[in-house]
Amino acid sequence: MTRSLIVAARRTPIGKLNGALSSLAASDLGAEAIRGALDAVGLDPSRVDAVIMGQVLTAGAGQIPARQAAVSAGIPFTTHATTLNKVCLSGLAALRYGDLLIRAGEADVVVVGGMESMSRAPYLLPGAREGYRLGDVTALDSLTHDGLTCAFDHCAMGVATETHADGRIPRQRQDEFAQRSHERAAGAQSRGGFDAELVSVSVPSRRGDPRVFNADEGIRPDISLDSLGALRPAFDPRGTITAGNASQISDGAAALVLVSDSFLQREGLSALGELVAYGEVAGPDTSLLLQPSRAIRAALAKTSLEISDLAHVEINEAFAAVALASLDDLGLDPERVNPDGGAIALGHPIGASGARLAVHALHALRASGDEYAAVALCGGGGQGDAAILRRL
Repeated sequence: MTRSLIVAARRTPIGKLNGALSSLAASDLGAEAIRGALDAVGLDPSRVDAVIMGQVLTAGAGQIPARQAAVSAGIPFTTHATTLNKVCLSGLAALRYGDLLIRAGEADVVVVGGMESMSRAPYLLPGAREGYRLGDVTALDSLTHDGLTCAFDHCAMGVATETHADGRIPRQRQDEFAQRSHERAAGAQSRGGFDAELVSVSVPSRRGDPRVFNADEGIRPDISLDSLGALRPAFDPRGTITAGNASQISDGAAALVLVSDSFLQREGLSALGELVAYGEVAGPDTSLLLQPSRAIRAALAKTSLEISDLAHVEINEAFAAVALASLDDLGLDPERVNPDGGAIALGHPIGASGARLAVHALHALRASGDEYAAVALCGGGGQGDAAILRRL
């Protein structure tokens, strides 16, 4: 079977809701990430055989946003593209399916990743096509309905997490985890720990030259436990999840370039890493808490590796409670998990986060010289995905 190798991994900075990137469509952000990844390895866009990009909030985005992003990035109109929606798992799942394309001999070069503009998710008017006879009309927020609400329990993901957590992760511990996320992200940002993975984004300005956005917008280095502790519960008056210990609503994109081993040799490229194994889990209910840890175990079961072989672990911080529950379940040293912060500090552009985690893990392995990393996320509807990555 053909071997699939990762030769480039880049991401845009992450913008806050209605923040620095809010004027750009998800496909614009995706194009920036794709262009940056191809430029990083000096690969002509005409060499790309396929593009797979995750995106969750596609209402109003136009037909096949992945193809929009690809063409905007200079990839030929003759290259096919797929937009993938697996809620928060989308960006990582794109990596998995791109890897399979190459292993199956269907492509030599595949660009994968994820993109999301949560700021630009529109409000909808269900029933408007049939018309309204009388009375008020309620608009439907596509951001919350399509991205943040369980389609089975018909409640916000935070409510579902509170329900299934049942008080197992104390509020104090969640707040401490959130503070640590900001501290670690601020530290990484100040020492240039994200520089190798970032591409600058030019944002049009109403007056004058475009503004260049080149740093994650949501990090708060001065956040304190006192300020976190003063926040009210966001979903349940007696609950523990707040706006401070949950992920931020964000805009951003990430992309990776995969090539076959024969293409790598012909073109004289160097590999950044490879996908060793992939784990997917679902159920038995809609709980998110242990889906990342279960997915990591599912991925490890396909290898001869143990938890102890993972020098670097990224568990998406959809909620501090999810990351902590999965961390505890795996028996992981907290120092090995999200060492440069996570979605609580950086933000969670839902269709892009899985790809962002993979991008960061690969660059972290290169910086540290360690060999293996795991990346895992929970996903709406009670699913989880994980990837085991190896530095080359």
